[in-house]
Amino acid sequence: MSQTKKLALVVQSGTLDKLYCAFILASTSVAMGWEAHLYFTFWGLQSLAKGAMEKAVLPGDYKHLEETMRKNLERMKYPSPYEMLKRIKKSGLCTIYACTPTMEMFGIKREDLVPEVDSMVGAATFLDIAAGADVSMFI
Repeated sequence: MSQTKKLALVVQSGTLDKLYCAFILASTSVAMGWEAHLYFTFWGLQSLAKGAMEKAVLPGDYKHLEETMRKNLERMKYPSPYEMLKRIKKSGLCTIYACTPTMEMFGIKREDLVPEVDSMVGAATFLDIAAGADVSMFI
Protein backbone atom coordinates (compact mmCIF):
# COMPACT_ATOMS: atom_id res chain seq x y z
CA MET A 1 0.00 0.00 0.00
CA SER A 2 1.38 3.42 -0.91
CA GLN A 3 2.09 6.01 1.73
CA THR A 4 0.27 9.36 1.65
CA LYS A 5 2.37 12.07 0.00
CA LYS A 6 3.12 15.23 1.96
CA LEU A 7 3.60 18.89 1.07
CA ALA A 8 5.50 21.18 3.46
CA LEU A 9 5.23 24.94 2.90
CA VAL A 10 6.99 27.69 4.80
CA VAL A 11 4.77 30.75 4.41
CA GLN A 12 6.99 33.74 5.21
CA SER A 13 4.97 36.45 3.44
CA GLY A 14 1.44 37.60 4.12
CA THR A 15 0.89 39.55 0.90
CA LEU A 16 -2.17 38.76 -1.19
CA ASP A 17 -0.20 37.10 -4.00
CA LYS A 18 1.82 34.90 -1.64
CA LEU A 19 -1.25 33.83 0.33
CA TYR A 20 -3.01 32.80 -2.87
CA CYS A 21 0.11 30.92 -3.98
CA ALA A 22 0.33 29.02 -0.68
CA PHE A 23 -3.37 28.21 -0.54
CA ILE A 24 -3.60 27.17 -4.21
CA LEU A 25 -0.70 24.75 -3.69
CA ALA A 26 -2.21 23.46 -0.44
CA SER A 27 -5.71 23.07 -1.91
CA THR A 28 -4.30 21.24 -4.92
CA SER A 29 -2.30 18.91 -2.71
CA VAL A 30 -5.26 17.99 -0.50
CA ALA A 31 -7.44 17.52 -3.60
CA MET A 32 -4.82 14.98 -4.73
CA GLY A 33 -5.09 13.21 -1.36
CA TRP A 34 -1.81 14.60 -0.04
CA GLU A 35 -1.25 15.99 3.43
CA ALA A 36 -0.43 19.71 3.50
CA HIS A 37 1.68 21.17 6.32
CA LEU A 38 1.89 24.99 6.34
CA TYR A 39 4.31 26.76 8.68
CA PHE A 40 3.57 30.48 9.01
CA THR A 41 6.48 32.66 10.11
CA PHE A 42 7.36 36.38 10.11
CA TRP A 43 4.87 38.33 7.94
CA GLY A 44 3.15 35.12 6.95
CA LEU A 45 2.37 34.56 10.62
CA GLN A 46 0.90 38.04 10.90
CA SER A 47 -1.63 37.04 8.23
CA LEU A 48 -3.01 34.44 10.67
CA ALA A 49 -4.11 37.16 13.08
CA LYS A 50 -7.90 37.42 13.19
CA GLY A 51 -9.10 39.73 10.39
CA ALA A 52 -5.64 40.13 8.79
CA MET A 53 -6.21 38.02 5.66
CA GLU A 54 -9.17 40.16 4.71
CA LYS A 55 -6.80 43.15 4.66
CA ALA A 56 -3.99 41.48 2.66
CA VAL A 57 -2.68 43.56 -0.25
CA LEU A 58 -0.13 43.20 -3.03
CA PRO A 59 3.43 44.37 -2.36
CA GLY A 60 4.36 47.91 -3.42
CA ASP A 61 5.93 46.96 -6.77
CA TYR A 62 2.64 45.33 -7.83
CA LYS A 63 0.16 47.56 -6.01
CA HIS A 64 -1.00 49.05 -9.34
CA LEU A 65 -2.24 45.59 -10.37
CA GLU A 66 -4.25 44.87 -7.22
CA GLU A 67 -7.62 46.18 -8.43
CA THR A 68 -7.35 44.18 -11.65
CA MET A 69 -6.30 41.06 -9.76
CA ARG A 70 -9.21 41.34 -7.33
CA LYS A 71 -11.71 41.89 -10.16
CA ASN A 72 -10.36 38.90 -12.07
CA LEU A 73 -10.43 36.68 -9.00
CA GLU A 74 -14.04 37.72 -8.39
CA ARG A 75 -14.93 37.06 -12.04
CA MET A 76 -13.28 33.62 -11.73
CA LYS A 77 -15.30 33.05 -8.53
CA TYR A 78 -12.13 32.50 -6.49
CA PRO A 79 -12.69 32.51 -2.75
CA SER A 80 -10.80 34.93 -0.51
CA PRO A 81 -7.57 33.65 1.05
CA TYR A 82 -9.32 33.08 4.39
CA GLU A 83 -12.18 31.22 2.69
CA MET A 84 -9.56 29.05 0.93
CA LEU A 85 -7.89 28.31 4.26
CA LYS A 86 -11.19 27.23 5.80
CA ARG A 87 -11.96 24.96 2.83
CA ILE A 88 -8.51 23.40 2.91
CA LYS A 89 -8.87 22.70 6.64
CA LYS A 90 -12.22 20.97 6.05
CA SER A 91 -10.37 18.35 3.99
CA GLY A 92 -8.85 16.97 7.18
CA LEU A 93 -5.51 16.76 5.37
CA CYS A 94 -4.09 20.19 6.22
CA THR A 95 -2.22 21.22 9.35
CA ILE A 96 -1.48 24.89 10.09
CA TYR A 97 1.50 25.75 12.28
CA ALA A 98 2.31 29.13 13.83
CA CYS A 99 5.99 29.93 14.47
CA THR A 100 6.45 30.46 18.20
CA PRO A 101 9.61 32.63 18.01
CA THR A 102 7.80 34.93 15.57
CA MET A 103 4.79 35.02 17.87
CA GLU A 104 7.05 36.13 20.71
CA MET A 105 8.90 38.66 18.54
CA PHE A 106 5.65 40.35 17.42
CA GLY A 107 3.78 39.90 20.73
CA ILE A 108 1.15 37.65 19.15
CA LYS A 109 -0.84 35.38 21.47
CA ARG A 110 -2.77 32.21 20.59
CA GLU A 111 -6.06 34.00 21.08
CA ASP A 112 -5.02 36.58 18.43
CA LEU A 113 -4.88 33.88 15.74
CA VAL A 114 -7.62 32.44 13.55
CA PRO A 115 -9.10 29.20 14.93
CA GLU A 116 -7.75 27.18 11.97
CA VAL A 117 -4.25 27.22 13.51
CA ASP A 118 -3.56 23.69 14.76
CA SER A 119 -0.27 24.03 16.55
CA MET A 120 2.33 26.52 17.66
CA VAL A 121 5.84 25.20 17.06
CA GLY A 122 9.41 26.30 16.55
CA ALA A 123 11.60 25.77 13.52
CA ALA A 124 13.14 22.50 14.78
CA THR A 125 9.72 20.87 15.10
CA PHE A 126 8.66 21.99 11.64
CA LEU A 127 11.96 20.84 10.13
CA ASP A 128 11.24 17.36 11.49
CA ILE A 129 7.85 17.49 9.75
CA ALA A 130 9.31 18.89 6.52
CA ALA A 131 12.05 16.23 6.50
CA GLY A 132 9.35 13.63 5.83
CA ALA A 133 7.67 15.63 3.06
CA ASP A 134 7.74 14.69 -0.61
CA VAL A 135 7.70 18.36 -1.64
CA SER A 136 8.98 21.31 0.43
CA MET A 137 8.65 24.95 -0.62
CA PHE A 138 9.27 28.43 0.73
CA ILE A 139 6.74 31.15 -0.09
